[in-house]
Amino acid sequence: MTTTYDCDVLVVGGGIVGLSTAYALTREAPGTRVTVLEKEPGPARHQTGRNSGVIHSGIYYKPGSLKARFAVRGAAEMVEFCARYGIAHEVTGKLIVATERAELPRLHALVQRGRENGIPVRELGPPQIAEYEPEVTGLAAIHVGTTGVCDYGAVAARLAELSGAEVRYGAEVVRVDRRAPLGVAVRTADGTVLRARALVNCAGLHSDRVARLAGDEPGVRIVPFRGEYYELTRPGLVKGLVYPVPDPAFPFLGVHLTRGVDGSVHVGPNAVPAAAREGYDWRTVRPRELAGTLAWPGSWRIARRHWRYGAGELRRSWSKRAFTDAVRRLLPSVTEADLRPAPAGVRAQAVLRDGTLVDDFLIRQAPRTVHVLNAPSPAATASLPIGREVASRTLTVLRDA
Repeated sequence: MTTTYDCDVLVVGGGIVGLSTAYALTREAPGTRVTVLEKEPGPARHQTGRNSGVIHSGIYYKPGSLKARFAVRGAAEMVEFCARYGIAHEVTGKLIVATERAELPRLHALVQRGRENGIPVRELGPPQIAEYEPEVTGLAAIHVGTTGVCDYGAVAARLAELSGAEVRYGAEVVRVDRRAPLGVAVRTADGTVLRARALVNCAGLHSDRVARLAGDEPGVRIVPFRGEYYELTRPGLVKGLVYPVPDPAFPFLGVHLTRGVDGSVHVGPNAVPAAAREGYDWRTVRPRELAGTLAWPGSWRIARRHWRYGAGELRRSWSKRAFTDAVRRLLPSVTEADLRPAPAGVRAQAVLRDGTLVDDFLIRQAPRTVHVLNAPSPAATASLPIGREVASRTLTVLRDA
């Protein structure tokens, strides 16, 4: 039987990971025909375009993990990519600041982790903190010099251009028909059918759903967490990037301060459950998606295990005063009047049935398919190495088909 293919590889998702994958495929295997399907009218409309723009150093992540290896490598590559193509960026360095004695052991553990990951760090006392950030107070801090900021939306758009792939916007995937001997057929919401030799799922907030459309049980569910931001009306209070010491039990880094490439300073995010996969405010509720989240046993186990943490996040979401109090731990001079609302983002967090938050990038292969099932922060930083990894696996799938 002869099958006519519209392309070699269909990539579902036009965020930075999907576009980096398309870019890597056409470089590793010139002549590979790649089509990217993105349901939005342009690239980077969700996680990629709604984060704080930080180029992460990789200091937080377990040595040897994909996050650690790809973030360290990806940070350097992202700076080089931005410089080569004239994309706004800056290597600012950042402070991670302990404001309570109980945080000091965790801060020292981060120093050790940074060194194990090959990241240069400098330990600071209060006088040195003031040299970097005069308005910030703390008992101790570390300075991470390889952290920076960039415009990830511009990076994604440039990857789309450089990849040579056909990028179809407004193309929402509604059905996948995979037949291992023949390939994969995809139907979009407008009725278009496309056939390919392999499918790559980089659908982010919808990655588990696309996996199930392809006939694969991902073993995880995407539980959406909204990150709510404010912007400083007095951006001069902060010179660079300032973070609290994170709680290692959670994948969230806490409310931090980020000076972007445009000079504005974002404050946040917190992390609250969203009532829709694209639930960027409390008014957005999609009953079917919410029911899917509530039906997953892992969602309830997270709630039972971490209800105190969650209650604090909800309080900061509902109360600007509580949010301001959290910021004042790092920046005592800030007031409620200094904070104005900024656009929120939603983190696509994969959760296991037992309630465990997947803490590393999760990429799985199946016949004719590769699924990227967990790629939240620092995926934008690590997008170039992630793209190469996914492309390599995809080419293996093509060879084995």
